[in-house]
Amino acid sequence: MTLVLPPPVRWDREADVVVVGCGYAGAIAAIAAHDAGAGVMLFEKGDTPGGISICSAGGVRVARSQSDALAYLERTNGGRAPSELLEALAEGMVALPQRLGALADAVGLSTDYRASAGNYPFPGGDTFGFVTVSPIEGFNEKQHYRHVRGAAEGVRLFHMLALNLQRRAIVPQLRTPVTRLFAQDGRIVGVLVETPGGAQAVFARGGVVLASGGFEGAPDLQARHWPAQPVLTAAYRGNTGDGIRLAQAAGADLWHMYHWHGSYGFRHPDPAYPFGIRTKRLPDWLPGAGPPSGVQMPWILLDKRGRRFMNEYEPYLQDTGARPMERYDPDHQDFAALPAWLLLDSAGLARWPLGRPTSHEPGIAYDWSPDNSAEIANGILTLLPDIDALAKATGISVARLSDTIGRWNAACAQGRDEDWGRPATSMVPLGAGPFVLAKAWPIVSNTQGGPVHDARQRVLGPDGDPVTGLYAAGELGSLFGHLYLSGGNIAECFVGGQIAGENAARAAAGRSAE
Repeated sequence: MTLVLPPPVRWDREADVVVVGCGYAGAIAAIAAHDAGAGVMLFEKGDTPGGISICSAGGVRVARSQSDALAYLERTNGGRAPSELLEALAEGMVALPQRLGALADAVGLSTDYRASAGNYPFPGGDTFGFVTVSPIEGFNEKQHYRHVRGAAEGVRLFHMLALNLQRRAIVPQLRTPVTRLFAQDGRIVGVLVETPGGAQAVFARGGVVLASGGFEGAPDLQARHWPAQPVLTAAYRGNTGDGIRLAQAAGADLWHMYHWHGSYGFRHPDPAYPFGIRTKRLPDWLPGAGPPSGVQMPWILLDKRGRRFMNEYEPYLQDTGARPMERYDPDHQDFAALPAWLLLDSAGLARWPLGRPTSHEPGIAYDWSPDNSAEIANGILTLLPDIDALAKATGISVARLSDTIGRWNAACAQGRDEDWGRPATSMVPLGAGPFVLAKAWPIVSNTQGGPVHDARQRVLGPDGDPVTGLYAAGELGSLFGHLYLSGGNIAECFVGGQIAGENAARAAAGRSAE
């Protein structure tokens, strides 16, 4: 299929700037382009706006010092993006509190700030914080966005952007996917959209901003770039790599396709429920400091041979928790921990809900029961009376299970995990039964890969030259290619979206991107 076409004989519609996707990045790009004097069209292929953004925790990463933020970003990035791009993100993070405050003030809302260091004890980590949208009087997140299961802060952040779009008379055109790009003389000049009434060719005078998210819902791209399969998407099936495919067809280079943000969790037995369910989120912790006092994790993870294979409670589990599952076992010619067995006892089951569903898809929702009873009933969790039943359910010998559980309980008694270094305060011994068993799968929250871009958010080809008229923002080609900074993608949505929208507006006005 040809994804880049020559210009049509006649354009059906025209705009100064076309934005593809209405999550955080797309909304900000549209707002920034409008405020820079451009006429904007905003296309969203979903039935509802918000994308995967609306399922986020809603904390925008900000910084007090550009130099400190840059030092931290360079360490977490591991040399996988040029410094000038990280400098632009660091600069934008410093400016974000004022920018977010202005967006909130414009629609009668307010923001809150809290200091929060980076996820690892790297130089500069203390400069960071989070900005969130404050609770809104008379606004109930679940009632206003019934189709969303996620954090209230993520919903409020998108609602603030939706109000700002409304204030500017920018209407996201829903159920309108962008399926082709138009190019003339090496420049992207428009898009082909599939509207409910048929295909339309839309001229983009200043350029096209791709803000269509990653490839959480694209098994074909995952199979091409990730070693382990399957990986379950946590929240949103609409991110099928559309922007990646369009950018590639236009000559874009790609980066960070291997890096995705996610952890491990459960698969619902009903095939009509398409999302993976992450385990309950426990607090992140800094190496050397450990989790907050009193935070315990009642389970361990076993591979198919009945051995623990990882620290089940890594410092930033939401980013790296699935990586140990990707190891291929050449002795047995399989992925030994795909799926893994999540094991706990009845006392652990009684602590709190084990799962944390998130989703954004009208007509599909799942709420985990407060006491885990519904999950026992529907088969996500299996209650087993003793170790013999556990052996039968897993296919692992009683001797192996007894050895693994005994070694774990001895480590708990000593307060030291010699095998995988799990924090001592988090360790909980397992009783003799009943046991609770579940299959654990890798779950992707969002991806980082996509088209390479420069500090102006211009998409670049393999030769490093811009694909003229094409921009990328948000998780589509994120800068994070090694370790992730919590809230970092949200910051990229706001910083990169603003840069892309403003530069496309400049191009529409006949001024060069700055």
